[in-house]
Amino acid sequence: MKVKILTRNPDEYLRETKRDIHKVPRNYDPALHPFEAPREYTRALNSVKLERVFAKPFIGCLEGHKDGVSVLCKHPTQLSTLISGAFDGEVRVWNLAHGASNRTFLAHDGIVRGIVFDANNEHFITISDDKTIKMWKTEKPSFGEEEEPTNTIISKTMISGISHHRTEPIFATCGEVCHLWEETRNEPIRTFKWGVDSLYDIKYNPIQSNLFAACASDRSIILYDARETGPLRKVFMRLKSNKLSWNPMEAVTFTCASEDYNLYTFDIRKLETPVNVHRDHVQAVIDVDYSPTGKEFVSGSYDKSIRIFECNKGHSREVYHTKRMQRLTCTAWSLDNKYIISGSDEMNIRVWKARASEKLGVLKPRERAALNYSEALKEKFAAHPQVKRIARHRQVPQHIYNAKAELRTIREKSKRKESNRRAHSKFGAVPFVSERQKHVVRRDM
Repeated sequence: MKVKILTRNPDEYLRETKRDIHKVPRNYDPALHPFEAPREYTRALNSVKLERVFAKPFIGCLEGHKDGVSVLCKHPTQLSTLISGAFDGEVRVWNLAHGASNRTFLAHDGIVRGIVFDANNEHFITISDDKTIKMWKTEKPSFGEEEEPTNTIISKTMISGISHHRTEPIFATCGEVCHLWEETRNEPIRTFKWGVDSLYDIKYNPIQSNLFAACASDRSIILYDARETGPLRKVFMRLKSNKLSWNPMEAVTFTCASEDYNLYTFDIRKLETPVNVHRDHVQAVIDVDYSPTGKEFVSGSYDKSIRIFECNKGHSREVYHTKRMQRLTCTAWSLDNKYIISGSDEMNIRVWKARASEKLGVLKPRERAALNYSEALKEKFAAHPQVKRIARHRQVPQHIYNAKAELRTIREKSKRKESNRRAHSKFGAVPFVSERQKHVVRRDM
């Protein structure tokens, strides 16, 4: 009996390769694949499990400081250059690619409060508790030369923050008052006051070059315009803000780190209520920095943890912690969107991956295609209970776990009390107040 069959010899239509990797013909008719959805769900479940297995974000630490790290500053154009300042006045310039410091010098007699680069990136400016503003060359001095500042300005008031204009030789400092300086002059060209004891942090808007914002000691956030004689707007919070960071892609939004364990994203066009309230920390949030894409930001807190938030979500997508890491003092997001740098008060600077399970290095085309396929599957089945449960699960230290449970109890108690008051009061006597409006006390024009 003869049976006629179709035969296809691969030698006739495939070229020879060293590896037996060939494109397999495939029929995409859905009638031939009745179990496509269950099979993709299984693959999505395996992908999200493997993501948690390979989630190892810690890369390494930069050791060398003899006191707690107080401030970090990224180079605007060089990815491998980082400058750090410490509580003992020491400044170090790091090469991140080699994990070593290129320069070390004692810049100040007090705590280094801020470091910024000038508009041309030829110098960087440091400020400290010793009331001095010093300008240093970015390039390393020649062999035999000592580290000397190119210019030193002695301020009449305490300085706690500094921010440089993006294109012009002008920078702003905050402390007892807000000063506007020019690099070639030793006296401020303008002073801004609005009945505030002291200002903690100041940041120039990256797009709107004349606008800058400051965090004040009277629990307020103040907007200034360099072309005006006085401040523009002022919004009061329940507790004071420690740091703020502008969104590099949206010139109208900024995020501030507050003492009430939360972060608040504001739109300067509507300061009555924050755009979003980000909460997961269990102690005061010390620093915040945006990613270059403007879609995420990183925060460091006194609860010894780093959290990564998406701008449009109220809870963090990632939490980083180690046993040795103590209270966070500063955080930074690298300009290539791949790394996060943190400084803490136990003298270490740590480097983390921005995405915990991301593979570093060059990816082969097939490997990249497989990873993209896994990401698409995880996004497709993100709302499924099992996939969602595995993706959001994180191990946190015991003190954070206990503090979160206590804060949850306090929040539920206040909600229950408000509900009982509303039920036993006259209609409209206890109005509903949204979570975003609760934290803003008032706004001044």
